[in-house]
Amino acid sequence: MLKDVGDLYDLTNYDFELPQELIASYPVSPRDSSRLLVVNKENGQVEDRVFTDIISFLSKGDTLVLNETKVMPARLLGYKHTGAKVELLLLKKENLYWETIVRPAKRLKKGAIVKFDHSSIYLEIIKELDIAGGRLVKFHNLSDEDNFINQIGQMPLPPYINREADISDKTSYQTVYAKELGSAAAPTAGLHFTNDLLTDIIAKGVNVVTVVLHVGLGTFRPVNVPDIRGHTMHKESYYLAADVADILNETRLRGNKIIAVGTTVVRTLETIFNNYNKFVATSGETDIFIYPGYQFKAVDSLITNFHLPLSSLLMLVAAFAGHTHTMNAYRHAINDKYRFFSYGDAMFLK
Repeated sequence: MLKDVGDLYDLTNYDFELPQELIASYPVSPRDSSRLLVVNKENGQVEDRVFTDIISFLSKGDTLVLNETKVMPARLLGYKHTGAKVELLLLKKENLYWETIVRPAKRLKKGAIVKFDHSSIYLEIIKELDIAGGRLVKFHNLSDEDNFINQIGQMPLPPYINREADISDKTSYQTVYAKELGSAAAPTAGLHFTNDLLTDIIAKGVNVVTVVLHVGLGTFRPVNVPDIRGHTMHKESYYLAADVADILNETRLRGNKIIAVGTTVVRTLETIFNNYNKFVATSGETDIFIYPGYQFKAVDSLITNFHLPLSSLLMLVAAFAGHTHTMNAYRHAINDKYRFFSYGDAMFLK
């Protein structure tokens, strides 16, 4: 029970116990047959539905905003000249170099070489970065980088999915509308949509638009400071097109709702609205950290998955729906055996 408003900044108030069997290892099929917990953010009332019911909560003239980032098959398995196996996770490309996370980090210092099976292609560790296991690397003997990564890369499943990625994940861990390659993790709220469901939503007169925010590994990083206000987010790049900005501004003027599909969309739209007090065509990087006390300006409703304890994403949801309503909804979901995390069920905060 919260004792006072100050407790909203206490990290321990964002912890909860989750039975291991509620962590989804694979998605349901079809995608839109997952469960949907509808939460009224004003009074905390909850309702158990299925994801296809989302259409009944959308009205003509509303705008549904998707993140069309595409997950890279960014997990590469290689080896050193000694034969020791190493693992790399590609995060972001900067000119000729890639920011990566390497394991085991102690084996890969500046100047180390990583080779790959049946290939003359290798990469070189250029320097160490200021995040755990972070390295700047450069590929050599590589003519078609995208093709090479697609051929040997595995989908970077989150660490709580306790299995190796398989071929099905190249489809399952990607939204049906993914377009712009650049994420190290999926914007998971979007995984529930099928093309048929989106077609039905558009037929109802709902605008369906896209933004881009490339998801970095910071999405899985737990908050580890006792006062959550001391947490610092990693920067992630985003993009909003002019025609989408116009539709969003018109939606606002009409008094219709803007529904964000995922926390990445919330962070993108709130960043832009904070900067310009309206939606404009822009691109940049955001490290916005949304936690209780934040005043939302851009988004009216949110579709999201169930998030990790102590995560910045859970804090964003608590800011949106209220801490008490959020944690009560999570208790309901656990008691009712909803499936959690990336391949799990969804919430709709209305």
